[in-house]
Amino acid sequence: MVLKNNHLLENRSKLLTITVFTIIGILAIPVLLPHIFHQFQVFHILLHLTGIALAVFLSIISAIAYARVRTRRLLFTMLAFSIFVTSESLSLVDAAWQYTYYLGTFSAGEIGHILALCTLGMFAISVFRRD
Repeated sequence: MVLKNNHLLENRSKLLTITVFTIIGILAIPVLLPHIFHQFQVFHILLHLTGIALAVFLSIISAIAYARVRTRRLLFTMLAFSIFVTSESLSLVDAAWQYTYYLGTFSAGEIGHILALCTLGMFAISVFRRD
């Protein structure tokens, strides 16, 4: 069983396919189905679902790379992709249920944008860092 899981992590195309279909499959019914007759909102939600799926895939790949190499650059890259998953998730919540969820005075969309800036900061640290 361990060899099959390890083989799955090595085969990136299978991992991408499984990740995308799992994320979209899990989130499609509760998030997408209530808005199925709102054409443009469905496309906006699908955009965020795709962003979450790709960010999860890249988080997994960067975590595998960090586990092998253990450099701070890869650590910050892994953190950036992980923060981007959270950012896209909050943007998805804001796209599906606009101005419904707040953290204090900030809406989910505003927090998502703040986290997107944190993602850029983490990428900047990982690019300009000397290891």
